[in-house]
Amino acid sequence: MLKSKVVIELQIVKETYQRLLSNVSRVIFGKEEVIRYAFAAALCNGHVLLEDVPGTGKTMLARAVAKSLGLSFKRVQFTPDLLPSDLTGLYIYDQHSTDFVFHQGPIFTGILLADEINRATPKTQSALLEAMGEKQVTIEGDKYELPENFFVIATQNPIEYEGTFPLPEAQLDRFLLRLSMGYPSKEAEMKMMESQFKIHPIKSIEQVIDKEEFHECKEEVKAIYMDETIEDYIVNIVETTRGISEVALGVSPRGTLALMKISRALAAIDGRDHVLPDDVKQAVLPVLSHRMILKPEAKLKKRKNTDILQEILDSVEIKLV
Repeated sequence: MLKSKVVIELQIVKETYQRLLSNVSRVIFGKEEVIRYAFAAALCNGHVLLEDVPGTGKTMLARAVAKSLGLSFKRVQFTPDLLPSDLTGLYIYDQHSTDFVFHQGPIFTGILLADEINRATPKTQSALLEAMGEKQVTIEGDKYELPENFFVIATQNPIEYEGTFPLPEAQLDRFLLRLSMGYPSKEAEMKMMESQFKIHPIKSIEQVIDKEEFHECKEEVKAIYMDETIEDYIVNIVETTRGISEVALGVSPRGTLALMKISRALAAIDGRDHVLPDDVKQAVLPVLSHRMILKPEAKLKKRKNTDILQEILDSVEIKLV
């Protein structure tokens, strides 16, 4: 029996992910789930917030993914004195042409690593809002388009608060996913040491997909079928976050769309042409946890966003038609 054309084409997404996983795992050991979500975000043209302590491989993950996908990569260290023009670029007077010429900033790239994003001032952080939402920047009234595959991987240290500026809700909502690398297992840390005896493995990372294939993968994700019962399940989960007494601000409609997109991407990565409830359940915590604000009394009880979301997952059922 022949497989349908859709299923055959979807194997492109699954096979690409397997190549990317094999490639990135030469640098980042024991973090298959994080790599999977990072690729899912790239397929959805989304942005990723990596929240973890220093030295867990956040920068290496971004570099390895960029090299594997054949995307340009730039890293910006966010500091309190970083200006918006340091990101976006600015007009500089050219004596030869006797006119002002626009000089692009590091934001004009494939993957932008915004390292320690919460160390920059709110004014500089907000310079990313337009870029992340519309893939363009406006400089003195002129609009400049960013590369087609542009997406941001931002990092922040959740422990160190001195000298930081917490990201506002509007900025957090622009991130498709919030992920945590976590410490590696003992076996993974042993492999990491062995791999770097002579040369860093990042130098051996090669591109696994070209621009046309990457575009095709994105189009296949958009073709993933989502049944009405799954759509209803997603909306019920999001609506529930807005009616809990411990929650001051529930998940926005942008969160609903993000949950739909990632669920479809996870299905495509598994080689399926349809979304399962398990795809939604896997996506809920990384997609929605940073989009909720708890009330002060809930924080005093040491309640976490992930705790409440897990309780919602346990209580919300899929309504079969």
